[in-house]
Amino acid sequence: MASVLDPVCRHAAATPDNIALRGGADQWTYRQLHDASAQYAGALAAAGLSPGDRVLLAAPSVPEFVVAYLGIQAAGCVVVPVNTMSTRAEAEYVLGDAGCSLAIAWHALGPAVAEAAATLKVPSWTLSPGATVTDAAPAPVVDRDRDETAAILYTSGTTGRPKGAQLTVGNLLSAGEIGAECSRGTSADRTGTGLPLFHVFGQASVMMATLTVGGSMSLLARFDPTSMLEMLRRDRLTIMAGVPTMWNAMLYSAGDANPADFAALRVAVSGGASLPGEIARAFEARFDCTILEGYGLTETTAFGTFNDIDSGGKTGYTGRAVPQLQVQVRDIDGNECPPGTVGEVHIKGPTVMRGYWNRPADTAAAISPDGWFRTGDLGETDTDGDLRIVDRIKDLIIRGGYNVYPGEVEEVLYEHPDIIEAAVIGVPDDHYGEEVAALVAARPGSELGAAEVSSWTRERLSAYKVPRIIRFVDALPKGPSGKILKRSIDRTELTREPGPATQPPAATEHPSTDETCPPQKKDA
Repeated sequence: MASVLDPVCRHAAATPDNIALRGGADQWTYRQLHDASAQYAGALAAAGLSPGDRVLLAAPSVPEFVVAYLGIQAAGCVVVPVNTMSTRAEAEYVLGDAGCSLAIAWHALGPAVAEAAATLKVPSWTLSPGATVTDAAPAPVVDRDRDETAAILYTSGTTGRPKGAQLTVGNLLSAGEIGAECSRGTSADRTGTGLPLFHVFGQASVMMATLTVGGSMSLLARFDPTSMLEMLRRDRLTIMAGVPTMWNAMLYSAGDANPADFAALRVAVSGGASLPGEIARAFEARFDCTILEGYGLTETTAFGTFNDIDSGGKTGYTGRAVPQLQVQVRDIDGNECPPGTVGEVHIKGPTVMRGYWNRPADTAAAISPDGWFRTGDLGETDTDGDLRIVDRIKDLIIRGGYNVYPGEVEEVLYEHPDIIEAAVIGVPDDHYGEEVAALVAARPGSELGAAEVSSWTRERLSAYKVPRIIRFVDALPKGPSGKILKRSIDRTELTREPGPATQPPAATEHPSTDETCPPQKKDA
């Protein structure tokens, strides 16, 4: 029997005065976090909630999120975290799909959650500073089986309606143990992040790992590069986690930041999307700070592979399988691909989700009877066994019968000194089936034009990979974690136009000869 609250209970007993959470000027010790969570659980029980009931939680990355999250766990209920920017319709969908018995929303959010709850006749609470609740007595922690569902995290819904990934008590506890081992965390570590805790990266890889070792976690309610650097200095962070757009933003908004500010930082973790090599190299050159890249998904409780601390990481690769997990790259027939050959990434281990909530067919399609999860990601290993994520299967562009991996083209675009952000997508084309389109955000004040971008890519890529459609934007659409959302890009405006960037390739162009294992499913 176990509870997601177990690590906090352990440290509250052994080191009650150690700092668990920092949020702005607020600090919470492990004893305070434990007691507040137990009281929150008592309030839930007093309100009539029972173990197994689902509770929607909408809050930014503040200490009170952690209190409510752990209180829900202590009560034996299932937490359903949602994006703080959820619309009324989105909140209503999750409330209904998960069959929630209660909705909790941070006091500073708009009325969307409360209105959605009212529509479905679901009670709603306000989460206020201090996470104060009723005068209900603290409740004893409900023990649960490790395979019971502890959280339901809804996927982004790239196609169709979002699906709820059921993460178990064992998934979350294992994620904390794995994260602690990967970072070699101790109670002396001071971890900081601007990631949203309602997202699996912040929730499992950062929060659970920090609480597992008894360290402290500094939180930004909303990421801002300047505030993140200030937090690094103020709290003397030893571990910091973010997505590529966050590291990129800090790089370009660093002001007077220098290597001395990063001197105490042991581990800098990037995940959520592939980290462009140019960003990693520029960050290390400026701050003498190596960013270690990892790979995982919501369905694998944030974990899959991670670069080794001792080796310092390998640019462009996400490392090997983390402890307790197995990772394989497989071809269309399910055979493991040799090094250097692209196939679909599969993951097996204690962090693989229980399944999709009330979607047995989707669960069966994603998880094999022997426990392997099909990620829908294309990857390849090198001779050292390190994994490189090539792209999502669904993002693969097939131009004239040849595979174009957007990530490879984006990597080249990021190498241009005037390009801050880039996204490459496929758009329908009558002749080639799909055409390569690039959306680019240039450095302020830059006079970069489409002709120069086209020339830059032609010098570095095979002709069939060169974007024929180039558009400039102020910024690219991003999700709550800061990940660039290609699905939000309006493709109706992206059509060929005459000019240097749209000239057809030379008749002598040929694709590269690298082997590729065809993906197992094209709708992944």
